[in-house]
Amino acid sequence: MSLQYIIDGHNITNHPEFIKLIPKRFSDLRVALIQFIKMSGLFASPNNKCLVVFDGYADPCLDNLEAGNIEVAFSRRLSADERIKRLVELATIPKNIIVVSDDKEIRFFVRSCGAKSMSVEDFLGAQERRRTSGKTPAPETELSYTQMHKINEELKKLWLS
Repeated sequence: MSLQYIIDGHNITNHPEFIKLIPKRFSDLRVALIQFIKMSGLFASPNNKCLVVFDGYADPCLDNLEAGNIEVAFSRRLSADERIKRLVELATIPKNIIVVSDDKEIRFFVRSCGAKSMSVEDFLGAQERRRTSGKTPAPETELSYTQMHKINEELKKLWLS
């Protein structure tokens, strides 16, 4: 079963726990959020997708935010909250959607539509645990999605045959 994560971008980037977790080298918190999601292990399944919704209009200097299964959307004239509600309301299979937000109104609405909700703190904690699980830290790798997919396929052949 593939999951669709819908993330309230500004809700996370303004959260004190997120600010503690990110390296100081990021001048834009939106870029830091996308990098955090990439490194978090959110995509244990290559079918999982992630949509990060930010308020307002796209910033031209942030054109390269999207990567692999991560898509970035700007709500334009709507609020990010309204855009998220519409996405969940129009979803064909809402039970496969997990919305990450601390906004109580969104969380209530999402659950009433049959989707799941997750608090920002739970999301950050789960991602941080995935990143730091094990006794030794994982080495930083610069693998592309295609390379990771090929490695996974080879491992499947070895282990499942």
